[in-house]
Amino acid sequence: MTDHPVDLDKHRGMAAQKATELRRALSEVESNVRQLREREADLENRLMTVPATSWPEAAVKARYLLNLYAASLPTEDTRHRALVAALLDDFARLAGEG
Repeated sequence: MTDHPVDLDKHRGMAAQKATELRRALSEVESNVRQLREREADLENRLMTVPATSWPEAAVKARYLLNLYAASLPTEDTRHRALVAALLDDFARLAGEG
């Protein structure tokens, strides 16, 4: 008996090793997605419950909502996409961001 761990992956075939790597990668991605959704829910909760105290803070909330709306638009809806982009540009210009 030794104190060194045995790498069991070396004793399996290449297909089994690749399948294990894929399962591990998928598990990691699912974990990241779950964490992202939790962070998104927390952010949305704060956006709903904490009132804006200035126009720039209100604009941050509006930007978030506009980006959600734009992400839900079909690709071929160029008119509404352009309208959202123009409004986001207005927010940036009025906030002195460029």
